Amino acid sequence: MNVSDPSSKDPLALYVHWPFCVSKCPYCDFNSHVRDVVDQEAWRKALLADLAHEAAALPGRRLGSIFFGGGTPSLMPPETVAAVIGAATKAWVPVDGLEITLEANPSSVEAARFADLAAAGVNRVSLGLQALDDEALRFLGRAHGVDEGLAALATAQRHFGRVSFDLIYARPGQSVAAWEAELARALSFGTEHLSLYQLTIEPGTRFATLAAKGELTIPDADAAADLWDVTQALTGAAGLPAYEVSNHARRGAESRHNLAYWRYTDYAGVGPGAHGRRSGLATLRHKKPENWLGAVERNGSGLQEETALTAGERATEALVMGLRLAEGVDLARIGAGYVDDAAVARLSAHGLIERDGERLRVTAAGMPVLEGILREVVR
Repeated sequence: MNVSDPSSKDPLALYVHWPFCVSKCPYCDFNSHVRDVVDQEAWRKALLADLAHEAAALPGRRLGSIFFGGGTPSLMPPETVAAVIGAATKAWVPVDGLEITLEANPSSVEAARFADLAAAGVNRVSLGLQALDDEALRFLGRAHGVDEGLAALATAQRHFGRVSFDLIYARPGQSVAAWEAELARALSFGTEHLSLYQLTIEPGTRFATLAAKGELTIPDADAAADLWDVTQALTGAAGLPAYEVSNHARRGAESRHNLAYWRYTDYAGVGPGAHGRRSGLATLRHKKPENWLGAVERNGSGLQEETALTAGERATEALVMGLRLAEGVDLARIGAGYVDDAAVARLSAHGLIERDGERLRVTAAGMPVLEGILREVVR
């Protein structure tokens, strides 16, 4: 399949955004909002209407995955989750083993909903533990402590067939030895998937304000590289190698939904701020919850923009996404003329990128400097 000629042969991925959180974390630049009151009936009705709009635009497709992201989707009423799953599997033909993921915070209140969420159809949970150190959790603005988080993890492992959790490393003052011990503990819990993110300072966050004042400093590039090396060594030895720059899994346990993004296949996005890619079109929903809800009530969908992408834009997106993967990209699928061959040759000589026929991939040595490689390679 050439990205200049989109195909409907690949299963569709569905992303559903739930924008509400109990509080805003200081590092977070996601589309998340704190509201005292949420009209659950109105939101369920609007999500189903937004979904119906995408179903009409993408008829006859197979459905490979559903992902409830946010915000904090574990705050969604299980009956809303069930209604969305029911509507999606009626609109499209679900593949065998349909992956249905929900992001969850590890509070005891939300863990108490896990049984009902599993009964609603969720079969994979992504748990935002973020750290296994109480001081670090306070620094990250998390409402849970380590004990509460691990209790939620144990509950998740009882109720869901597939479990992943997130950790944030390269925190201020974090030593290699401390991260090594924390990661070793994380690996001991036996989950099939880990998402391990280096802390970055994102514009518009409280951390960005503190960094601008000189009150927050994260590890420099050399220190971060040392932490990266430990991460790759420990996860690889545990049988969870990186299949994407920040994601690690046992063979066969990769996130099928996220692979749809990285392999640049079609995905529908519903809910506030959700992006989609369908048949060469980029879709974007209204971001502010109230604006999205009003748009659905007026127009039958929360769609803000629908833009036709040129062949070059699709090729660029496919490269930027695909080179995040350890498997790399198939240049025959991308099309000719979108890669700087001289840059590829130069970076290959330094062991940062490899080309084998039409397969182009960033090496393990190149992944820590992926953003720089993309700037050089992608035209």
